[in-house]
Amino acid sequence: MLYKPLPDKLKLGPSKIHGVGVFAAEDIEKGHNFGMTHLKLGEKLIRTPLGGFINHADDPNCVKTKLRFTTENGSTKHGYIFWNLVVIEDIKKGEELTVKYTFYNV
Repeated sequence: MLYKPLPDKLKLGPSKIHGVGVFAAEDIEKGHNFGMTHLKLGEKLIRTPLGGFINHADDPNCVKTKLRFTTENGSTKHGYIFWNLVVIEDIKKGEELTVKYTFYNV
């Protein structure tokens, strides 16, 4: 099995926004969850390949959704926080996926 840094429905390509961006390799429906873009371990923020290439837009087609990893009793386990990329409007094949940056200045 080969390691794939991006989900099958996505590919990298030259971006009109900045450098390299994440693009739809096929049509993607609103509500699709692509998985983790960032992970916070205590004070350390780690980007996944997906989080490293998605570009900013003031009017994005995706949003980062915050998920907390909790124990059975509901307490946050070790301060782990995950952010997943969720599509908020239908995206056509070839379109760039974007989010509104909240971790970085633009």
